[in-house]
Amino acid sequence: MPEPQPQQFQHRTAQPGGADDAPATASKTIKPDRSLSAESVTIARPPRELYDFWRDPVNLIAVMENVQSIAPIDRDRSTWTVKGPGGQHYSWVSRITNDVPGEELTWQSEPGGEIDNSGRVQFLDAGPRGTIVRVTIAYDPPGGAIGKTLAKLFQREPRIQSRRDLHRLKQLMETGEIATSARNRREHAEKSGADKGEQA
Repeated sequence: MPEPQPQQFQHRTAQPGGADDAPATASKTIKPDRSLSAESVTIARPPRELYDFWRDPVNLIAVMENVQSIAPIDRDRSTWTVKGPGGQHYSWVSRITNDVPGEELTWQSEPGGEIDNSGRVQFLDAGPRGTIVRVTIAYDPPGGAIGKTLAKLFQREPRIQSRRDLHRLKQLMETGEIATSARNRREHAEKSGADKGEQA
C-alpha cells in the first residue's frame, strides 16, 4: 500500500452517508497547533459543474471577497494574495496536492509564504437537492492569537469568511449573480473605521 503524501489532508473519498462522511473537524490529519475551520453549503448544481468551477482558481476571485489576486503558475500551483486587517496584504503559493475530478480537491501552501495553510473542498452528491460543498481550512493566523482577534473584527477570520464565500458561490452558481449590498455595507463600515482611526 503506498505511503500517504506529506500533506495536511490525506485523501479519503467521501460519500454521503458512508463511513468517511464524518465532520471535517474530526480529521486526525490536521496539525494540532493550527486553527481549523469547516463550513458547508448545499448548491442546486451537479458536483462536476461545481468541481470544474473550483478547479480553475481564477474563478474563485468572483466569490472570495478578500482575495485580491490569484495568478496561475501551472496546472497545480498559483500565487494567492489576500487582504487582511489593517490594510495588510498576505501572499503565498498554493499547490494542489490531491485531485479527484468531480469529488474533491486538497491544497497546501508551499514553504516561504506569509500564511501557512492547507485545505480540502469536497463535492458530495445530494441527489435532487444538488451538491453539498464542504470546505475545511487549516491555517496559522498572521500575528498569532492577536492577529486572529483583529481579523474577526474585520470579518476576515477564515471561518467567518468561508461561510460568506460559500453563500456567494451558491448565489453565483444558482442565479448567475452575487448580491452586492452586504459587501458594500461592510466595506463602508471598514472605511469609516479606518478614517476614525486616522483622526484619533
